Amino acid sequence: MGSFNGLYIGASGLNVSQAALNVTSHNLANVDTKGFVRQQVVINDFNYLKIGESYISSMQQGLGANFATVKQVRDSFLDLSFRKEIGRQAYYEAQYQATQEIESLFGELEGVAFQNSLDEFWVSLQELAKEPDSIVARASLIQTSVSFIERAENISKQLYEYQINLNTQIKNQVNRVNELGEEIKKLNLKIRQYESTGVERANDLRDQRNVCLDELGKIINITYKENKDGIVTVNAEGVAFVTEDMVYRMDAIRISEASEMLKPVWVAHGNNDVFHLDRAPSSMHDTDVGFLKGLLAARGYKKANYTDIPRREDFETEIEYKAAVSHYNNEINSSMIMTVQAQFDQLIHGIVTTINDILSPNKEVTLADGSKIKILDEENAPVGMDPDKTMGEALFNRKTMDRYSDYETIDIINEEGNIETITARIYIAEDPSDNYSLFTLGEIEINEKILHNYSMIPLSSNTGSGDYDIETAKKLLTKWQEPFSTLSPNTLTQNNFSDYYTSFISEIANRGEQYFTISSNQASMVESIDNQRTQVTGVSSDEELTNLIKYQHSYNAAARYINVVNEMLEHIVTRL
Repeated sequence: MGSFNGLYIGASGLNVSQAALNVTSHNLANVDTKGFVRQQVVINDFNYLKIGESYISSMQQGLGANFATVKQVRDSFLDLSFRKEIGRQAYYEAQYQATQEIESLFGELEGVAFQNSLDEFWVSLQELAKEPDSIVARASLIQTSVSFIERAENISKQLYEYQINLNTQIKNQVNRVNELGEEIKKLNLKIRQYESTGVERANDLRDQRNVCLDELGKIINITYKENKDGIVTVNAEGVAFVTEDMVYRMDAIRISEASEMLKPVWVAHGNNDVFHLDRAPSSMHDTDVGFLKGLLAARGYKKANYTDIPRREDFETEIEYKAAVSHYNNEINSSMIMTVQAQFDQLIHGIVTTINDILSPNKEVTLADGSKIKILDEENAPVGMDPDKTMGEALFNRKTMDRYSDYETIDIINEEGNIETITARIYIAEDPSDNYSLFTLGEIEINEKILHNYSMIPLSSNTGSGDYDIETAKKLLTKWQEPFSTLSPNTLTQNNFSDYYTSFISEIANRGEQYFTISSNQASMVESIDNQRTQVTGVSSDEELTNLIKYQHSYNAAARYINVVNEMLEHIVTRL
């Protein structure tokens, strides 16, 4: 009986050694396979036979070794940390990519800077101030103005096109999230089916699933858990994404019928938004995780303009102003592209309206009903050099809306407090709710009349003398150098036009540097975590070759043991 037990012991040694060799060979074959996790055999004792009783020992005889299972060597805590931190790194990487694209549009790094257009415009104003009656100086101003607006319009157009083109990346990322969800679901079913016997673990399938989770964690903020059947369920942005038998898909739809921009939504949940971008990005609250969210944050939700930047003088109370500033910081300033659009548009609007208000000044009057309007200030308005002594022509016009109405008869309250009937041209004010009424990029053009007749630039005195008005020319230079606005409600420094642009470009560079620093730091952290994971999960060729030799010797020893037992049995049988 003992000899036969010896054969069982030897056979178990052969089986265990053969299985260990297979696992070691599998490890060596997948040294360079992405996501492959080192596997180890778990060997334990087989059953024991009780052969008697003794106060010294249990008097049991072992029946050999048993191949228990093949386990993966990985650290779930490192996996969780890796997926969270790579998602955070991807969020800021998306922001930094947007900043690089914006910097290239303004050409500050390529030698075709918008600063040149600004400087040329300033020089043309200086030359005009020297000789206001010079047709050459006037022609230079007009041509410079045309170039200035064209360059600004081109930058604005390219910004918007880049903003819209991010839809493609957003759509691709949404599709990839859905693909990964379907892949995880399929792997879940395969793993459950493979492991249902309770004999083996589907380690290679688990490796594939973990690769999917790694990629998914980079795109979107996820949480996950594995149940007793080996099924991994995944939540994305706090919503069920992959369940035991379902994948709740995303889709990318238009923000509104009037918008070209897309947003990710949960199809199964009534097209509810996947992301809520009204919260500031914070590592404490995990609101800065995922490449997809980074794209949306960088892009924003609309084409912004100067009206999105609140100014204190536009609000009656401090409470209203603070509410507007809060909205700006949460909705506009959180988007790199929208911030640039609004601040750049504020610069162009400031230049255009400042020059227009000098060449075609307005004055405020109070109507008989108590309301206030602006009309052309005919007493102080300069006129052109043309034979008609044209008054009220601005250098810049709105494409679809005139600066003034035709002459109208209105009743006003004069300085003495009496009602007076006058004839005036009413200024058509800008209305933030009507984009066509704004002096904003996309709606600005050079006055066609002045463009075809330079003498119509109103720089002459309206006294009838025909002399040019040196004070009007000086105002153009003075106003250019006077502070006109802060960069945003978060800054206190009032800038003139040149300083504003310098601060504007500096802020873009500073934000880009911040995003780059955070992204780089996160990349270093991700690399460190991944290196720690690799130390645990990675396959060492030297170690596996050592194991290969060890298990080969173990196999040979078991075989030799069987041969010895076999010879013993043969000797016993032949002696009987």
